[in-house]
Amino acid sequence: MLRKEEILERTSNGLAVFKHYLPGNWRIGRNFLNPLYEDSKASCNIYFDRHSGMYKMKDFGNDNYSGDCFFFVGQLKGLDCNRAADFVEILEIIDRDLGLGLASGTPVSIPPATARRAVPDKSEEMSEKPVKPYQFREQKFPLAELVYWQQYGITPELLEHYKVCSLREYSSETAEGKPYTYTSSVAEPMYGYKGKQHIKLYRPFSTPRFLYGGSFGENYCFGLEQLPAKGDTLFITGGEKDVLSLAAHGFHAICFNSETVTIPPTLVYRLTFRFKHIVLLFDMDKTGRESSCKQEKLLEEFGVKRLLLPLPGTKEEKDISDYFKAGNTREDFLKLFIEFLDNLYSDTLIMLKSCEIDFNNPPAKAQEIISAGDVPLGTQGNLFGITGGEGTGKSNYVAAIVAGCICPAGADIDTLGIQITANGRHKAVLLYDTEQSEVQLFKNVSNLLARAGQQGKPDELKAFCLTGMSRKERLNAIVQSMDKFYYQYGGIQLVVIDGIADLVKSANDEAESVAVIDELYRLAGIYNTCILCVLHFVPNGLKLRGHLGSELQRKAATILSIEKDDEPAQSVVKALKVRDGSPLDVPLMLFAWDKGAGMHVYKGEKPREEKEKRKERELVNVARDIFGRQTRITYIDLCEQLQQVLDIKERTAKSYIRFMRERDIITKDTANQSCFVIGSYNLQRNASCP
Repeated sequence: MLRKEEILERTSNGLAVFKHYLPGNWRIGRNFLNPLYEDSKASCNIYFDRHSGMYKMKDFGNDNYSGDCFFFVGQLKGLDCNRAADFVEILEIIDRDLGLGLASGTPVSIPPATARRAVPDKSEEMSEKPVKPYQFREQKFPLAELVYWQQYGITPELLEHYKVCSLREYSSETAEGKPYTYTSSVAEPMYGYKGKQHIKLYRPFSTPRFLYGGSFGENYCFGLEQLPAKGDTLFITGGEKDVLSLAAHGFHAICFNSETVTIPPTLVYRLTFRFKHIVLLFDMDKTGRESSCKQEKLLEEFGVKRLLLPLPGTKEEKDISDYFKAGNTREDFLKLFIEFLDNLYSDTLIMLKSCEIDFNNPPAKAQEIISAGDVPLGTQGNLFGITGGEGTGKSNYVAAIVAGCICPAGADIDTLGIQITANGRHKAVLLYDTEQSEVQLFKNVSNLLARAGQQGKPDELKAFCLTGMSRKERLNAIVQSMDKFYYQYGGIQLVVIDGIADLVKSANDEAESVAVIDELYRLAGIYNTCILCVLHFVPNGLKLRGHLGSELQRKAATILSIEKDDEPAQSVVKALKVRDGSPLDVPLMLFAWDKGAGMHVYKGEKPREEKEKRKERELVNVARDIFGRQTRITYIDLCEQLQQVLDIKERTAKSYIRFMRERDIITKDTANQSCFVIGSYNLQRNASCP
């Protein structure tokens, strides 16, 4: 049984544990950035606690991240050191990672040189390797040097963006204090990768190739500053030139000081929230292969994988820069990445293949992005919800949207009153159905192809019947296939999930509902697409029922409700939520079945009076709800409640208050003019209106 005291005895009272897991050139008693979160101000340090007799970490900016070495390792590994089982696991991790040998019963003795006194030696603490003085002179990139970078696709603008300069001269001192100077020439150019407190010299045709000036610490990471807030894939490469080459071809990349350094796990952990994939792309020589294999194992818990280039590993053909220099294009590299994904998702894609609708071999019994006027509805990076009861025409309305995404360029088709942006680049259009049979889905897709004016199925349209999968498998299949088709078709125009309630066990399970909607919202952002979610139940006024409905309404940019009109033969489209504007100001669009056309057709908008009646009716119901909880309310509180209940912006809430006052739904309190009370409007009569 491992004991805390034994580990402290063999780790200099916990100091060795911090040194093992904590990246960076930190010193005892000196503040540094806390790696456990996005720390912006250096207010964290390691100190010796005389009371407990061990080293601890203190974060003056956020005390929740202060504690001893066991707490720190627990935070890194997602464990709670206050739980007995987790604490035992933390002890085992430290014993294993530091090679203490306590669990095996053969403890490793500590050489006297590495043992530390309980009270640290201040002179030892304060000692730091002095930074050698250095100077450099920049110059404008000569034409020959620009030609050198251009062979990798790297432009002058990109060099400037990544703070790469051409150096005329560099001066510094040797370890013995002797001054030296390097001067660039046509045969031996010299470049600098500039940081805030350092510069890394790159001399591609000279020895030594690399020189270092200033204070680097242990956190050197080239390209980190230039990364976007979110992206699909991040490559970790072996060098700065590789980062630049990838950036020149439209890919995100970073590198550390060399392929052999230990990549900071805390940094990788933070990057997993920003990128779908983190992929090691090291050199193909012996060192690069061995290092990428080692790093992949060390970063396994973060899902980091490695991609091997089809290069022999010679000096001239070993890295991604050489790959592009040889004439390979962005598309060639994408093919490699798609093959990588095929191998990564092989089991799932094989299973999903059996679910894809095969239009060359139809079932035995063959039956059968977005705006309204000037109001944006479905936008890239967002969710778009459609809800309604049985038989209201939801599936036909969704089919019209899909038809608008795959119709030939310039074709004039009926999309039931909404405008669809042309899919000129033929990006993927994905339809996942969780409710209908394979035969019915085939029929529905055949009908939408006819509406789109397509003789056959375009290659970019993929339709899947997921009824044969378990609920857990469905979401996983959607996630992984989206990833593959995104790269294969150069993006995703639209994703339709017809029946998102079938992705969860219960639409009233809060945790499960939040998890599913969060994942779909994340995917919409990563792939810069619109995900249309069909929810098969009737809303209550301006709000959707159930936890799944509430969460969808909270995250979606638009929610449309398909309902039967006063005239039963027609369906009406109502906006329940529009992120940019008021849902009650969106036109009420009508559509109905046309026997002659053999499809549903657009019937125009309902009169303005109808829209005003709807607005009035909904706001009466909201007022009854608010004043059912209180007799009077201030303007500010009323505005806030309207924003919360209707999920609208402040300016829209204020316009609703004006409307409610005009219709006498609410009125000023005669006893207190700063408050509102229920108006003289006949709430009962209007509440009973259909």
